[in-house]
Amino acid sequence: MAIHMGKPTTAGQTPGTEEPPDTGARTPSTGDRQDRHRLTALQGLAALSLDAMASVAYGPESIVLVLAAAGAHGMGFALPVTLAIAALLAVLVASYRQVIAAFPDGGGSYAVARRHLGRRTSLVAAASLILDYVLNVAVSVTAGVAALTSAFPELYGERVWICLGVLVLVTAVNLRGVVDSAKAFLVPTAVFVGSILAMVAVGLFRDGPVSTASAAGHASALGEGATAVGALLLLKAFAAGCSALTGVEAVANAVPSFRAPAARRAQRTEVALGALLGVMLIGLSVLIGRFHLQPVEGVTVLAQLADASFGHNLAFYVVQFATMVLLALAANTSFGGLPVLMSLLARDNHLPHFFALKADRQVHRHGVVWLALVSGVLLVLSGGDTNTLVPLFAIGVFVGFTICQIGMVRHWYGERPGGWRTKAALNGFGALLTGVSAVVVTATKFTEGAWLIVLALPLIVLAFEKIHRAYAQIGERLELGRVPQPPHRAHSLVVVPVSGLSRLTCQALTAARSLGDEVLAVTVTHPTAEDLPATEALRRDWELWKPGVELIELSSDTRSLGRPVSCYVRELARAHPGAQVTVLIPETEPAHLWQRMLQNQRGSVVAHAVRRDTDAVICRLRFRITADAR
Repeated sequence: MAIHMGKPTTAGQTPGTEEPPDTGARTPSTGDRQDRHRLTALQGLAALSLDAMASVAYGPESIVLVLAAAGAHGMGFALPVTLAIAALLAVLVASYRQVIAAFPDGGGSYAVARRHLGRRTSLVAAASLILDYVLNVAVSVTAGVAALTSAFPELYGERVWICLGVLVLVTAVNLRGVVDSAKAFLVPTAVFVGSILAMVAVGLFRDGPVSTASAAGHASALGEGATAVGALLLLKAFAAGCSALTGVEAVANAVPSFRAPAARRAQRTEVALGALLGVMLIGLSVLIGRFHLQPVEGVTVLAQLADASFGHNLAFYVVQFATMVLLALAANTSFGGLPVLMSLLARDNHLPHFFALKADRQVHRHGVVWLALVSGVLLVLSGGDTNTLVPLFAIGVFVGFTICQIGMVRHWYGERPGGWRTKAALNGFGALLTGVSAVVVTATKFTEGAWLIVLALPLIVLAFEKIHRAYAQIGERLELGRVPQPPHRAHSLVVVPVSGLSRLTCQALTAARSLGDEVLAVTVTHPTAEDLPATEALRRDWELWKPGVELIELSSDTRSLGRPVSCYVRELARAHPGAQVTVLIPETEPAHLWQRMLQNQRGSVVAHAVRRDTDAVICRLRFRITADAR
């Protein structure tokens, strides 16, 4: 967010501009132009809910696979476990509606914790969300590609490259703006949701499965001999199914991405997301029980349900294709939520400030690119394997859920608006449920790789703290927030490194004499037989040219270029205390990009040495070589 300094402005007026007289004509304002690059409620559903929507492809399956260990008896608990998850979903949606209303600037768990639970707790929430968002990209892309390679096994060996290709596609769409990404993903989202709802509706009218062709010939994953289902198994099933709740917080994190009134649109999007996700999860679970579905190796639960409801026909393949596309594109939720969160962290000096910058289309490009790069590394390290990444998934988001709910309880207790007790009770109940879920998910997945998340969280928080301390030290050194002393004029010395006589040398000395009170030209010489002729020729030509500037020769036995110049500049500064020393480095700017490889990079070497060893001002003079130059 830009900070404008100057006279106060009225509400709705752009800082730094005068309010125009009311002529009755309607002209597009800055807000109207910016709104074109922000989301409607429907577009928000497409841009920010893909993660949650796609989770219906693996959420019910995760529950079934855990319960399958108890045999057919365990499968009867699929619906109760799903109902428990749906109840938690309802509490989360209601809670995040309140978060959106209370914190319309976005940030979700981080914003709530920062105001009510302290800086350290807010950083834990931010770190947990960052981990979950990054993992969501990797899991979504690998899951989508896994669906593709299941249909076309010959592509399995190229899965890493396909994953990276999908990641590049999603990144490129998001770099064009959040609205463009929403428009691009609106149709796949609608096809997926429509096909799942149609499958549930048709399946409810079936007395039995129409087809079991997809599962034929595959070994059953059901356990044998079990007659009871223990509490630990139910907790594991609940923890596995909670992966379907990831992405619920994305809308609250990205409220500023919506059109005005942003908070109201975001609330409608949150409710629509919760309703659709709940209906789909419960509907699929009912069908699992209705068709007495048994998990088999190599075929997804969703594929079996589509087969049972529609039959092995075109509708079956539509569901499979829509699932594959949406799983691959579910990474878009992270691209919509994480860059906004990172911009808030940067504004609070916990991340580099460039993460807070926006491009023309209201895109936090640095956040988008960073997310893509880190996710790409994860894809390569995991070998494009979903099972390697899933155990790490959903832990961070439940930590953020719990912190957010506790912070909202503090919020209502402090603000005490009308009905605050009911709102606080809702958030308190949500904190209890998500806290228990966080413990269960972490404990059941700890040995499968969750320990990496437990280790990574404090490391990310420490990185936030180190960046914050660095900015504090810079601010103290720059005396930010204080009125500085009046500027004064100091004696100016300009040093110009030269290697020969040319038009570039002439322009450099002309610029230097315009900048400083005293100009000194320096050249680095090497006392070797092969270099002596060039040194003598430069000395002779300089005397003949007589530019009115002294040429100082700096001898270097080691053929070093930058260090002799920086040593001379350092001695010059000591000899003239209080003077402003500037090093003006002349360089050519070639007409074509490839021609830069032809340059000797002398200027870069000198600039690096001077910047490293001295406090001198570095000025780089560009001499442009036009394409038609001869």
